[in-house]
Order: sequence, then structure tokens, then C-alpha cells
Amino acid sequence: MATSATPRARLPGTERPGAPPTTDPANSADGDGGTAGPDPRLPRLSGWVVVTAAVVSAVLVATADRYGYHRDELYFLEAGRHLAWGYPDMPPLVPALARVLSAIAPGSLVVLRLPSALAGGVVVVMTGVVVRELGGGRPAQLLAAVTTGTSALLLGSEHYLNTSSVDLVLTTVVLWLFTRLLRTGDLRLWIPIGIATAVALQASDLTAFVVAAVVVALATGGRHRLLLSPWALVAAVIVVVTWAPYLAWQADHGWPELAVASAIARGGSGTSTSRWLLLPSQLVLVSPYLAPVWIAGLVRLLGSPRLRWCRPIGVAYLLLAVVYLVTGGKSYYLGVVLPVLVAAGAQPVVGWLGRGRRGPRKALLVIALALTLPSTALVMLPVLPVATLHDTPVVTLNYDEGETVGWPTYVDQIAHVVRRLPPEQRRSVAILTDNYGEAGAVDRFGPGLGLPASYSGQDGYWYWGPPPARATTFVVVGMRESTLDRLFSTCRGVGRLDNGLGVEDQEQGVPLRVCTGLRSPWARTWKGLRVLG
Repeated sequence: MATSATPRARLPGTERPGAPPTTDPANSADGDGGTAGPDPRLPRLSGWVVVTAAVVSAVLVATADRYGYHRDELYFLEAGRHLAWGYPDMPPLVPALARVLSAIAPGSLVVLRLPSALAGGVVVVMTGVVVRELGGGRPAQLLAAVTTGTSALLLGSEHYLNTSSVDLVLTTVVLWLFTRLLRTGDLRLWIPIGIATAVALQASDLTAFVVAAVVVALATGGRHRLLLSPWALVAAVIVVVTWAPYLAWQADHGWPELAVASAIARGGSGTSTSRWLLLPSQLVLVSPYLAPVWIAGLVRLLGSPRLRWCRPIGVAYLLLAVVYLVTGGKSYYLGVVLPVLVAAGAQPVVGWLGRGRRGPRKALLVIALALTLPSTALVMLPVLPVATLHDTPVVTLNYDEGETVGWPTYVDQIAHVVRRLPPEQRRSVAILTDNYGEAGAVDRFGPGLGLPASYSGQDGYWYWGPPPARATTFVVVGMRESTLDRLFSTCRGVGRLDNGLGVEDQEQGVPLRVCTGLRSPWARTWKGLRVLG
């Protein structure tokens, strides 16, 4: 006699990798809006998410040329003229991108920063997509998009061309792909994960930490079978093969990136974060008013039974926090995961708004959004008149904003010193600077003022070599007196840099000197000038 049997249901998140979904979304919605395991029938992506992304990108484009180049952009422009498989402080993608963009529109800040502005919009869209991946509806998608689009993390990273601007968007894409892999079990997703990771690693090493954290979370959280797929091996091969030239460059040059990371951990960067501030700073990277959204997301990923299948993403965040606390990473190193945490927290917040005293709760959210947008924009974007910047706490709160003003003025002052030299000294002059920002500014604005190329011992500039042997007179920007005494027999002060705006950035008040009498050939002394970080 024929008999029928009802298949035993699997627990959510324990499906065999690659197996079809085992739950019905109509019957599996949990209290926070998630779904019990893989669910192919997801809510539609809200059109308002795309609108929000477009507005964010438009604002970034509109403010792109309000002040000026960031010191890092000046460095990237020069690094792009010295194309290589690697640099002491970064992979090759951003310098190559700077070279292409400057060739398309020389001197245009809008064009140089256009990819970052578009990347900001993509991050907003991807945040909404992750909400959808987790089963969140359109209100949650919009809340996540607005929260991410007004965050200090996004506006600060995507305002100018930088490794972090590329890192943020590609890391968000990689984490979305991991979320989709976990939800669907479709092992073929390892290929786009590998490709996105490979591209991201050409801009920043930090993506390696994110991917490694997720892999460890998979291996230790009961999802190790996902790692045993041939597709995962192919993805690993893609990453290794494309990353190999950069790793070979680092190995051939003694792994200078490690020295740069060590200097950052010791506070050697203007945006370094002390270890004890790493976690508290996460509260302001989105917004202190909207931090509960991403905190709810982390709690949800770690504790919701209905989202147990996505728990490795939450565990990966905790692993990264431990790694960066130990190694001394910057706050945004950990912050790249926040868009995904915002996405995870949006649906619980929407659910909270719909319960209890709805009016006061919705008013509280409106107030939080109303406080976030102007405060974040004023600090992270160049919306204030530059002449009033010194009267505000903006530069104190956002170091990077101060590094986008004054560069043409500084170079004018350096050119004034050169023009005052006797003719025989002008014919043999070279410009020596303390850091790559000063050197990059001279190389960007100096040719129009008749200045020669600049030289510096910091990061990539050191590798591009010392001043030529014919140079006997040196206009020195910054640098310690003890170092100059070791290099030259005579140095005299000729003024200090002044941006004329009263903005206390890194260059304000830096001394200018004219030095002669090189004590030893550069072949002997240049090695001692190398500064990494």
C-alpha cells in the first residue's frame, strides 16, 4: 500500500548549502520583520531609496569644489604620475584613478570627486537592498537609506577621492553578497564575492580584514559547508591572483605597509583614533541621534532566532572590533560595516514606531533626523563660507575639512621665497618638504608659478628619489631643525606659511627656510629621511 510522508522541516539557517528555500515568507515573518531562513520572495525595493541616493550624490557633486584639494588627493595626483603595482601606504587603484580623472579634466575637483559622489549614492542604494535581503519592507528601506545617506561616515568618506571612499562602497557590496549567499545558499555567489573583493583590495587592504572576519564567522558558526564549495575556491583564486602583484611589490620593498599601519596605531596620522575611543567613535559615525538604529541591527543579527542564518555578519563585526582594538585601527576601519548594521536595524525601529504611543515615537524619530542632517552636513561638507571656518568648531571636529583649504596660498608663499633668491641660486634650487601634502601642493600648483618639482621623505615621495645632484640651494618647508642641521651647513628662516583664513590646519605656521651647504651626497643621507605613515 502506498504511503505518503511529510518531510521534516529544517531549522532556519541550517539548510544544506545550495538547497532550495524551506520556508514560506507568508507564514514566517518574525516580530522584527525578518524571515525564518532563506526566502526568495522579498519585498520590492522602494523607489524612495533610489531618490534618496540620487539626492546624496547630487549634494556631494554640488559641494565638490567649494573649498579645495585634500592633502591626500594632491598625493594621489603625483602618485598617479608614478604608476606602480603598489605604494608604501596603498594599493594602485586610487592613484591610477586620479591619473585618469585628471587627464580627462585637468584641475577639475568635480570630475576628480565624481566617482566618490556616485559611490555615496550606491552605498545608500545597497543599504536599502540589504534591508530587502533581510525581509524589511519599504518604510524600513527608506529609513535605512536616509540614515546612511546623512551619516558622517558616508559624507566624510565620499566627499573627496580617497581609498576610504572606494573601500566603503565595495565593502558594502561584498557584505550584501555575503548576506545573499547566507540567505539563498547559492554557492555561485562566491564568484561576484571574489570579484568585488579583488577590486576592493586594489584600493585598500582593509577589505581583507572584513572578508577574513566573515570567513572565520562562517567557519566557527556552523556554516563551514559554504566554505567547502569549489566556487569558494575559485573566488579565492581570483582574489589571490589579482592581489599578487601588489603583495609582490610590498615584499620586494620590505613590507612598508606594516610600518605605515604601526605609525597610524601610534597616532601618526591626523585621523588616527586612540584605542579607547575606537568603540565610542562608532556612535557618531552614523549620527549620535540615530546610533540606536545600527545598535538595534547588531543586536538583531546576533540575537534574533529568525535571523540566525545571518548571524555571521554580526559576529564578523565583533571580530573586527577586537582586531582593530588590538592593532590600533582608525574609527572608519570598523565603520565600513555600519551601513549593513543600519540595514539590519531599520525594520525593528519601524516596528517600534508602530507599537505603543505611536505619535511621540514618530516625533522622536523626526527630531533625530532633523538634528542629524544639518549637524552632519555642517561638519562633514564644505557648506560654510571658507572665510568663516575659523570661527566654527568644524576643523576641530573634522580634521579632514581643514586639510582642504589654503594650498594655493601656501604654494604662492613658497614661490615668493624662490623669486627672492639671487639668480644663481634660483637656477639650482630644489624644494624639500616635510610631508606629502606640501610636496603634492607644490607639484600641483607650482608649475604655473615657475617652481621646480618638490621632494619629500614621506611615504611614496621617498621612493621617488632625492633632489638632483645639481641642486645646491633648498627651500625647505617644515622639517625639524635637528634634521636640517644634520643635512646642511647653513639654514636661515624666511617666514611661515599662512593660509590667510585663520584656519588651524596641519600647515598653518609651518616655517620656511633657505638651506645651503649640503653636508653629504643624497645617496648617503636620503635613507635617513624616510617617514612612513
